[in-house]
Amino acid sequence: MSLPALYAEFFKIGLFSIGGGLATLPFLYKLADKYDWLTGEMVGNMLALAQSAPGAIGVNISALAGFQCAGIAGAFAAALGLVSPSVVIIVLVARAFRAFKENALVQAAFSGLRPAAAGLLAAAAFGAIRLSVYDSAAPSWRECLKLRECALFALVFALLRACKWHPAAYVALAGAAGILLGL
Repeated sequence: MSLPALYAEFFKIGLFSIGGGLATLPFLYKLADKYDWLTGEMVGNMLALAQSAPGAIGVNISALAGFQCAGIAGAFAAALGLVSPSVVIIVLVARAFRAFKENALVQAAFSGLRPAAAGLLAAAAFGAIRLSVYDSAAPSWRECLKLRECALFALVFALLRACKWHPAAYVALAGAAGILLGL
């Protein structure tokens, strides 16, 4: 895939992924279906890495996907493509917002964006959970759940509810458990 095409793909993702970095996941899964250089499992692994790394999750994932496609230049093209729509929109909105902030149509548009962002984030969450604990290639329906991963998910979820640790502690704990359990 050429760098301009990679930039264009991530520009489209950045244009429509309202709600932050996790909202890019449904679009990345579609991208994985469209191209052979990216798979759904790779998107899940990139999500884990992007959440562990400093910086914006969406930019981290797009850079990882771009790197997978075209190396360092691809990482830059994908990350730039993802953030370009936001930069353009923010500049345009900032210039026009003062004049239109009391406009009923503008307020209605922002009200309509909230459920769309919530839906994209929910789809990302369910997609990440499905990728983590479900094996679609299992030979039978009884074997489709990854039991060790389900147990780790339940443990971390219970700890999240019971303890108020720093999020890095949960990431470190889950990473160590993944290494020890060979996940």
